[in-house]
Amino acid sequence: MILKINGNINAYYVQTLCMIYFPGAKFPTDEIPDENTIIAEIDLKENTGLIHAQVRWTKGETVSEGEWEATENTVIGDVERIRKIAVGRAFMLAGEKFTGFIPPWGIMTGVRPAKLVTDYLNGGFTTDQAEAVLKNEYFVSDSKARLAVQVAEAEKRLITDGKRKQCSIYIAIPFCPSRCAYCSFVSYTSPGLMKLIPEYLAALCEDIDRTLALIDRLGLEISTIYIGGGTPTVLTADQLQLLLSHIAGKTGNTSEFTLEAGRPDTITAEKMAVARAYGVNRVSVNTQTLNEKVLEAIGRKHTADEFFTAYETARSAGIEAINIDLIAGLPTDTADSFADTINRILPLAPENITVHTFCVKKSAELVTGGVYDREGAEAMASVDYAYNTLVSSGYQPYYMYRQKNTVGNLENVGYARPGYDGLYNVYMMEEVHSIFGCGASSVTKFVSLTAADGSVRIDRLFQPKYPYEYLRADERDKRYAELQKAAFAFYENFF
Repeated sequence: MILKINGNINAYYVQTLCMIYFPGAKFPTDEIPDENTIIAEIDLKENTGLIHAQVRWTKGETVSEGEWEATENTVIGDVERIRKIAVGRAFMLAGEKFTGFIPPWGIMTGVRPAKLVTDYLNGGFTTDQAEAVLKNEYFVSDSKARLAVQVAEAEKRLITDGKRKQCSIYIAIPFCPSRCAYCSFVSYTSPGLMKLIPEYLAALCEDIDRTLALIDRLGLEISTIYIGGGTPTVLTADQLQLLLSHIAGKTGNTSEFTLEAGRPDTITAEKMAVARAYGVNRVSVNTQTLNEKVLEAIGRKHTADEFFTAYETARSAGIEAINIDLIAGLPTDTADSFADTINRILPLAPENITVHTFCVKKSAELVTGGVYDREGAEAMASVDYAYNTLVSSGYQPYYMYRQKNTVGNLENVGYARPGYDGLYNVYMMEEVHSIFGCGASSVTKFVSLTAADGSVRIDRLFQPKYPYEYLRADERDKRYAELQKAAFAFYENFF
């Protein structure tokens, strides 16, 4: 795709607008156009408070145009925001003519909708007024504006001043038994790399011990722990016991301890018993879909029946809360098929159901095959069915995030039965407090209290991406020294 921009508007913002309509689009600077090349031309003019945007989309002989004017009287915010609103609206008008697609989230890009609503609510807006801003200025659909308000209200209940003074821990197990075709996460499946697990665990346990000691010295209380991946239950029961023994009994009154058991084919009664014995109270058993053909198409190495068996294994172990991850809009899936998955999941009465939307990522195998529905009609119907059915069944949306390149420009939403909100998800996504990362590819994110002007300071420290880098003994002491120095410097004036 070729962009031609005339005016004072950020090029990256324009790219994200393009990706609403064409997930996974690339913008090479040396592209030579042909009859199949999409060209987007943006012309922005400003004159004494009036901002006029015109957008022209071209592909061969197909041409679509849109234009919009905005002023300080019609849009809330500074001049940069007014520019974005004007360009975004012109983009929508041209894009609708060009593709026939009306994005449900309007021109919202790179924004957490619930956070935006929260900012308005904290500024004195009513929920109706905040919802109206989403619809009138960002051109968000009625149903999505309502969803954003519902999530904002849930987060307001969950995010207290006390929680902001706590912290959480993320522990990475970047290994999987096989790789799903849609995945772009850092995870390793080859036999050679899987042999690194014992050595990796030894280093990880040392990392955890040091991190827990540091958190104690900082005087922080640990609110939640999340063991993610990869697939943490790729570990054997003995390996899982070794890992959990370095956590249990050392974390105070942690309210939520999650083990992501993302692949049903890795779940056993012995592993779940170990998890329960060492304090895990939330497990995520992720099938993504119950359609056997879709499971095969996306490279999952389990059947629907194996998922049901794994779920019952986790439930029988006495795990307090179980989450099930599903993905709407997967290649070869349909809205009817996804509705069938929802209908078969509901009788299990899991405490959490998280509905993701398929995201077109650069490193995922499915991108090159081009087998996904770019317009997202099936995904939209799937997501709408999930919302309506889950809410009518007693679940409530409690957290949400959006990604660029998501099919249909849709969202990922966590639903929970009353009292079972997944806290780590909220704290991490809304940057409520610091999260200490342990393991390859993890990130430690220091988050300050909110300043008087409403700002929040965030500093990040990155662990090496690959396990073999993480395992270098001469680097581990250096990384911990850097973590200590950064932590004490950050928290010196924290409270």
